[in-house]
Order: sequence, then structure tokens, then C-alpha cells
Amino acid sequence: MKAVMTRAVILVAAVIVLVAVNGSILAKERLKSHGQRIYLELGSVDPRSLMQGDYMALHFRITDNLSPDASGSAALRIDARGIARLEPQPTRASPRIRYRVRNGAIWLGTNAYFFEEGTGERYATAQYGEFRLDRDTGEAVLVGLADENLRAL
Repeated sequence: MKAVMTRAVILVAAVIVLVAVNGSILAKERLKSHGQRIYLELGSVDPRSLMQGDYMALHFRITDNLSPDASGSAALRIDARGIARLEPQPTRASPRIRYRVRNGAIWLGTNAYFFEEGTGERYATAQYGEFRLDRDTGEAVLVGLADENLRAL
């Protein structure tokens, strides 16, 4: 009887984990397809990450003016082209982006962009990260990189 209960508990736990993971994936996919397109300006690029291949370390300029003391959200001003900057005088209507603090660094979803091996040169000219933003929750997902004219790389 004890073995049957143990198996039942394991099965229920596995189902809960699978439902949670798939729910998270569906939410991200929904955000990618229906979120508002915004661009965040990139700061300096770490050339070592490009030389190591397969990824580029990212730093978004917007994080320079955010406090790493606590995770939270920041009010944005989004221009007609979709470029987002911090809103100096936020209102309730200001869109917000959620951020997290990990090891003293501010994360806007990710700190790296992964790409196919051998294509690093293509991304060396990146000026912006292209995100999809959920205006209701402030959740943002990086979907690509763009050049100074907001053309996808």
C-alpha cells in the first residue's frame, strides 16, 4: 500500500510540474506574439562573449538609472518608433517594465543573447534589444536584436 501511495504522489507531482512548465511556456509564447514591441538601447558589448561564440553578453542602458537595491518595475516613455526610455515623471498610465536583481545586477529578462555558431559578426552592430512587453504585468521578453535603424539582425 505504501508503494502505491509513493507512486501516486510522484505521479501527481510530475503532472503538476509539467502543467506549470507548459503554462509558463504558453504565457511566454503569447507575450511574444501579442506583446507591445519596444526597443531598449544596448550599452557596451563585451567582445569576449562574441569571441567565445554562441552568445553576446547584453547590457541595457536603461538599467544604469535603476536601483539594484530591490527588484521592481520602472516606468517607461515609449516614442513613436517604439524606443523605450525611463519616464522621468511617471503617471498611472505610464507603461512599466519589470526587472529583477541577480548578484547585484539588474536583469530585464536576460543578460545574454544566444545565436547560431559562426554568426557573431552579424550581431556585433546591435544597438537595440527588441522586446515584447505585456503592458498589464510589465513582463518583457527579448525576441531579437536590432541595428541603429531598428532593423532586425
